[in-house]
Amino acid sequence: SASFETNNSIYNHEADRNEGVIRGQQIAHKFFNTTILFADIAGFTKWSSTRSPEQVFQLLEAMYHEFDQIAWKKDVFKVETIGDCYMAVTGLPEPQEDHAVIMTQFAASCLIRMKKLMKKLEISLGDDTSELGLRVGLHSGEVTGGILRGEKSRFQLFGDTVNT
Repeated sequence: SASFETNNSIYNHEADRNEGVIRGQQIAHKFFNTTILFADIAGFTKWSSTRSPEQVFQLLEAMYHEFDQIAWKKDVFKVETIGDCYMAVTGLPEPQEDHAVIMTQFAASCLIRMKKLMKKLEISLGDDTSELGLRVGLHSGEVTGGILRGEKSRFQLFGDTVNT
């Protein structure tokens, strides 16, 4: 049974699932100064339609690993990946006065690393791999963030800053 402590209450995932209710204090906060990044691979749908599942995962795992290393070094919080989209945020869980600068530097580093990685992967994944690009969108503002509990609990962000 998975459980963790949250502000004077214990969240027990197994008990919540079995009882069909969410008990305890909500794990949610408002973060007023954040910058959100969405990055996805330009040309990925066409490229992946001509590759095996193993090749698709080889590319995504290599790319996400590189981005995760950059995020760790620059104090960027990775929120999640959905398909070929990488979502990250600065300004939380601890405030960062220069959150937009940090995220801009992170995005620039990802663009550079992506280009080098795609060139390297073209040897094993095909010449057109180096034609893949990275689209990056940034937006700054406030977000609501927290852990949505349930069958697959995970940290989520909500608000206009995320949607824009």
